[in-house]
Amino acid sequence: MFDPVIEVLVLAAVALIVLSRLYMALGRGGNDRPVQRPTTSSTPAESNVAELAERRERRVMAERPIFTGPAAGGLEDIYNADNSFTVSSFMQGAKSAYTMIVAAFAKGDRAALRPMLDDDVYEAWDEAITARQTSGEKTFELLRVKRAEIESAELDGDMARIVVRYEAELGDGEITRTAKEHWTFMRNVRGTDPNWILDDVDTVA
Repeated sequence: MFDPVIEVLVLAAVALIVLSRLYMALGRGGNDRPVQRPTTSSTPAESNVAELAERRERRVMAERPIFTGPAAGGLEDIYNADNSFTVSSFMQGAKSAYTMIVAAFAKGDRAALRPMLDDDVYEAWDEAITARQTSGEKTFELLRVKRAEIESAELDGDMARIVVRYEAELGDGEITRTAKEHWTFMRNVRGTDPNWILDDVDTVA
């Protein structure tokens, strides 16, 4: 019969040998070097933040409009000052404004004209309406807009100005003529009013 104390010591020695060999087999790699666990350069949270930022930047670049033509520089300046600006929405409004202003002028409707015109333009058209009513001259009404396109654009401080070239067919019931004009619309890009007003009108030869 072995001494119980000796048995415990023998078993402890065997266990120690087994554990040491397991450590050597599992805790070290080739060439007796400790096993290197892969490390990441950033935590999952940091990776997610970086990925979201990259996606946001790509989305902003994709949504940024590309301006072309002779007015491209001015249009880009206006967009940089007011990111809500788009050529399509401006032109839609410019065509509607042309139709409403020409119709109001033909009817002599000063109340409709006033909020859509700059002071100088309104005063000139007010005088033209008075002179026409006094002389009894026939009024030419808008038949159709044949052409409307941006001719030029600029940003002067906070004031944006866009020149639109219009070609329209007008008639008085007997005579039909084509009107060719440059209309300049302006708007303060820092202001709260989203509407553009008519700042100038020039006849195009």
